[in-house]
Amino acid sequence: MRIHCLQHVPWQGRAFLPLWADAQGHEWQVTLVPEAERLPEPDSFDALVIMGGPMSLREQAKYPWLIAEQRLLEHALERGQPFLGICLGAQMLAAVHGASVRRGRQSEIGWYPLQLTAEHRDTWLGDALPEGLETFFWHDDVFETPTDAVRIAGTEASPHQAFVTGTALALQFHLEVTPEWAAHLAKRDAVQLVPSRYVQSATDILGRPASSYDQNNAVMATLLERWIGQSAVAGDAAQAVAGSGGPLPAG
Repeated sequence: MRIHCLQHVPWQGRAFLPLWADAQGHEWQVTLVPEAERLPEPDSFDALVIMGGPMSLREQAKYPWLIAEQRLLEHALERGQPFLGICLGAQMLAAVHGASVRRGRQSEIGWYPLQLTAEHRDTWLGDALPEGLETFFWHDDVFETPTDAVRIAGTEASPHQAFVTGTALALQFHLEVTPEWAAHLAKRDAVQLVPSRYVQSATDILGRPASSYDQNNAVMATLLERWIGQSAVAGDAAQAVAGSGGPLPAG
């Protein structure tokens, strides 16, 4: 399967996700959006992933490529192509479905437990997400769950952390986290790490055992396998959709 990943910073997701795709025999294609002259054509991939980044959907005047990126997502959804949005990508999926995306009342940075909804097992995710899993968060903005979606999980800081709509999945948190990436963020954005109720110190963030990363990556692998299973069905349907919509400019 050809999975195209839109990244907003070079280091986002580059460790775990490409290794997983390679191990499973999938083609992992990457576009670093801020540096790209054009975004990929919708018929050049079977599934789309949009990662996070330090920018906000509220900054479209500063980052005009966010508009083109959202347009590509709309094209992919119209064609029935499966989608995975992580952090900023999740917020973009919510916005495309008409849900509110705004700055949260507080930042959420560090390791916090997920609170799963009763409805999550009724989706194709099944039992992929363990109740109480401590996963990694780093975000200021939050989204509401679209009316045509199923809310999957929340936290004490925000009840809307993940949702499913069709074969599209939104995750506000980072199951793909690695020790190297967490250390990079803690160094780059050290000014944000003023401990509070929902912000942990760099010591607390980086003091997690290797098993925390291993567990999160294993959960992500299971989730991706189920997503790909849904993708295979949707991909067959997408083949019947005429027209690619053509290439889209990145800015």
